[in-house]
Amino acid sequence: MSSETHALILDLVEWVAARPRPYDEVMAAWRTSCPRLTIWEDAVDLGLVVREQRNGDGALVTVTPDGLALLRREGRVSRSTAM
Repeated sequence: MSSETHALILDLVEWVAARPRPYDEVMAAWRTSCPRLTIWEDAVDLGLVVREQRNGDGALVTVTPDGLALLRREGRVSRSTAM
């Protein structure tokens, strides 16, 4: 993770850790056409968040154990996001 995108990736992971988010909501908030700001793609590639299909209700984005570990290391885990 580059130092330029580190804080934004942490923001995304922290936001998803608060509660699972519908994939469409995540894309509306985090998709970008800027090739330098691939925050969503980087978070997925790093295994910090994952898109999961849930019972025909559409896809949900959830934080992974690696994502939670990153938040803990960075001091960004609140009681509501601790699993």
